[in-house]
Amino acid sequence: MAQAMRPDPGHSLFATDGKPHPLQDTLLAVTLVLGILSFVTAQFHNLHLLSSWAGLIGILTGGYAQFISVTTRERFFTILGLGLSGVGFFLGMAHGGLFGGVIG
Repeated sequence: MAQAMRPDPGHSLFATDGKPHPLQDTLLAVTLVLGILSFVTAQFHNLHLLSSWAGLIGILTGGYAQFISVTTRERFFTILGLGLSGVGFFLGMAHGGLFGGVIG
């Protein structure tokens, strides 16, 4: 039985439609790295400046990445990075904030 065959676009982790998305992939990677950094450093009270700033930048980067994302995988990993950034940001704010001890 003859069946129509589709070309295999490859098994890329980020591009499920077979097209490259360099901007979206870069923003996704930046959001994940900042989210992990923010979450890990938020576990230490004296690193609140790093965790709060990394979390804030991760939230802004992830928000834009979510806005321009094309594939479901991009959105999935962006949401993971946004969640980590949000938790790290709020814990960093609770431990001293963005300028705690630097100004005043």
